Parts: sequence; structure tokens; C-alpha cells
Amino acid sequence: MAASSQQSVKVWDPFVRVFHWSLVVAFLAAYFVEPEGSNLAVHVWAGYAVGGLVVLRIIWGFIGPKHARFSDFLFGPFAALRYLFSVFGGNSKRYLGHSPAGAWMVFALLTGLSATVISGMSYYGQVENKGPLGAVFAETKGATAAASTALADEENSDDDAAARTDDAEDERLEELHEAFANITLVLALLHIGGVILASFAHHENLAQAMITGRKRPE
Repeated sequence: MAASSQQSVKVWDPFVRVFHWSLVVAFLAAYFVEPEGSNLAVHVWAGYAVGGLVVLRIIWGFIGPKHARFSDFLFGPFAALRYLFSVFGGNSKRYLGHSPAGAWMVFALLTGLSATVISGMSYYGQVENKGPLGAVFAETKGATAAASTALADEENSDDDAAARTDDAEDERLEELHEAFANITLVLALLHIGGVILASFAHHENLAQAMITGRKRPE
């Protein structure tokens, strides 16, 4: 038993592991399910799941165990670059928790996911007047429409001015949401590539460690 405990140590707590794989499922569902017709509800609720998981992970980053805390993997950008060069050079330092490059990817993904969720909720609120921001956008849209209509009447412009303004805003929000989602997907693919590269560099299965929560000691 003692020998077995020395062969691996607990690194990732249950919350981090459940969060990680739940986020994978929720993001893929939201990304690949077209938000049209009956699929809209799936897309929206998958997005809510992503947002909820991100909020919980941020909280856990302050109150969780050692390797889950942000304070455990705060590295400067040059530390991340040095780590990447050393990995390609075959002489990289092994970290029990997140490496410097892995740490920066964590923060990049959390930022990208947050931006995707917020822009998605904004678009949903703007177009459908639903969701957490629905009431806000409904009130704003009403005020904007009233102002545009008054201006159109005053300048004898056509009556579709307000509608065109709304359509343009809807399109901008949709494009912004899609851009953030695509950027986040690219980051996720880079993350997978980094995990594979680091696994070979340090002779350990990092994906498996995110399932079992255990890694070999330093």
C-alpha cells in the first residue's frame, strides 16, 4: 500500500475533474448544435451550462485546494515562453500542477468562454428578448425604437429606419458571438495539442491524470 501511494499523488480534486469534462461536453454541444428551431433550446441551455461552470471554476480558483487555486499557477508571459522553448528543446521542467504554458491557456480559455457566453446571452436577449439580459435589451430596444421613429418622422425618413438599426445591431452581436466561439475552439485545439506535447515530453498521460486526479510525484 505504501509503495502504491508513492507511485502517484493526488493532484486534481474531484471538482476540477468534473468541471473539465463537463465543460468539454457543454461547449461542444453549444458549438455544434445549430441555434435554430427546436435546437435553439439545446444551444441556449448548453451555453448556460458553460457559463455556470466558468463561474464555479473562478470561485474554486480562490477557495479550492492547492493545485486548483489560481495562486498556484500565476506565471509571467516569459516563463510560459521559456517553458514552450524548453519543451521543444527536450529539457523542460516538469510541474506537478499546471505548467506556465498550461496556466496561460487556462486563463485564455476562461476569458474566451466568458466572452462567448456573455455575447451569446446579449444576442439572445437582443433578438428573442429572453434570457438573463432579455429584459435589459427589451427596454433598450424600446427606447431606441422610439427615438429612431421620432427622428424618422422629424426628418421625413422612411418608416423602416428603426427596423434597419435593430437588424444591424443583431447582426453585429451574432458575428461577435460567433467570433468568440471560434477563437475559443481554436484555443481548445491548441490546448489539446499542448497536452499531447507535454505528455510526450514528461512521459506521462496528462489526459488520464485529469480523469484519475493522480500523477507521479515530482
